Amino acid sequence: MNALRRNVLKGAAGAGTVAIAVAAGLLKPTQAMAAWNKAAFEAKNVGDAMTGLGVAGPADSKEIVIKMPDIAENGAVVPVEVTSSIAGTTSIAIFAEKNGTPLVGTYNLSGGAQGFISTRIKVAQTSFIRTVVNAGGKSYTAAKEVKVTVGGCGG
Repeated sequence: MNALRRNVLKGAAGAGTVAIAVAAGLLKPTQAMAAWNKAAFEAKNVGDAMTGLGVAGPADSKEIVIKMPDIAENGAVVPVEVTSSIAGTTSIAIFAEKNGTPLVGTYNLSGGAQGFISTRIKVAQTSFIRTVVNAGGKSYTAAKEVKVTVGGCGG
């Protein structure tokens, strides 16, 4: 069988399955957007973004580890890993303090999931990357600076 024909048939079958699930009410596209927090994501500074997420006065914690490069040669794709060893971690939020909209993302963890996320973020300029971890009804924070260079020149 022709490879192009096979790919077209697989794509059509997948689209048909999704269409049937939506029609049957098993899959609701609006459910995915239910977690969208417009106020927090459109905030222009970290304080307003935290307020939008319902975070007030997070305590500094050494139990939150942020792993990322000290110098990012390409600010468009900065790898970030956040590990929380705080018991009962329910969510992790990442902020890039000098971005136009500082809230990069929020990650909800459930069912005793390990407090770990790994992602790539966009950082507009040299700034602190701050994480806020919610655990046991309290908020904790940690920050690490990343230096963004143009063309890897160290400036």
